[in-house]
Amino acid sequence: MAATARTSAGILLHRVRDGERQVLLGHMGGPFWVRKDEAAWSIFKGEYDPATEDPLAAARREFAEETGTAVPAGEPVPLGEVRQSGGKRVVAWAVEGEIDAEAVVSATFAMEWPPRSGRQSEFPEIDRAAWFDLATARAKLVRAQVAFLDALEEAVGAG
Repeated sequence: MAATARTSAGILLHRVRDGERQVLLGHMGGPFWVRKDEAAWSIFKGEYDPATEDPLAAARREFAEETGTAVPAGEPVPLGEVRQSGGKRVVAWAVEGEIDAEAVVSATFAMEWPPRSGRQSEFPEIDRAAWFDLATARAKLVRAQVAFLDALEEAVGAG
């Protein structure tokens, strides 16, 4: 039996400030991302099983796990699906709303670190969050997820 691609669902939170659309992104946590900034940020997302969980419900759950707060009330706008370089499929929705990026507290994951040390270390899934204008977000996001910014602009505009 062939392995199926991993599937994630996420929320792209957005707002308008001073006439300009901004999006909330999370910088990926863990030792591989600590010194990277460009193409090292992500929408708030996580894996789910498409056979047993609704993708929008999964996106809401993962947003809460990665930010420490529920998705703000607002109508979710479908942004489509992308395939990331590792093969993972990501489906996303945009929600207009506001949260304090400084207050984001992410769930953690464990991994052996340093490599081959036999020690398990815990790292936040997202080590920080920030609001970015769309032009800056294009440089910060992992490449495949830039398509979500295009879909957001098409759906609601740039400002």
